[in-house]
Amino acid sequence: MPPCARGGRTDKGAVLPSLSRTHWYFIVGALAGMAFSYYAVTAPYERFPGVVIGGEPTPPPADWNTVNDHDVVLMKLAGFPPFVIRIVYSTDEGGIITATRPDGGYWAGRVRGGRPDGWIRLGDATYALTATEILGPERIPYLESFGEKAGIPMGYDFEGEVVPGVNEPLHTWEVFYWTPR
Repeated sequence: MPPCARGGRTDKGAVLPSLSRTHWYFIVGALAGMAFSYYAVTAPYERFPGVVIGGEPTPPPADWNTVNDHDVVLMKLAGFPPFVIRIVYSTDEGGIITATRPDGGYWAGRVRGGRPDGWIRLGDATYALTATEILGPERIPYLESFGEKAGIPMGYDFEGEVVPGVNEPLHTWEVFYWTPR
């Protein structure tokens, strides 16, 4: 069979064989899979974490209220797996306040499981911090600060039933206070 019948070149130079549809589907699928994998590890989302936090390691500010001008922060916990997520926050003079629904979330469980160290990125600054869970009624002032910044009311002010993981009232949320390590 001449080269042109096999899909190759007939002029001088290298002969490139044609690929079957299966081969092209495999190549396109592999490229799409690699692109998705790259996107997954570099683009942190709330429930779809990345692994790269970026930013410049920065000493903590004397007053954390000076960095309370972002809507969300990137947070990365120490250890494996190295997930980076976006999370809403607020601050006070001594540290960063984060809160999460009482739904058994992954990052809260890691902090409780003995791995409270992590990094929080605000803009181009990345801070090395340690989380402490605030329990009981001591949570309320932290939740009020968090709710004010996030625009979430403290009370149960919606119709219908409470759906775990969706609409728990803010006063039931778990609080973590991040301070420099």
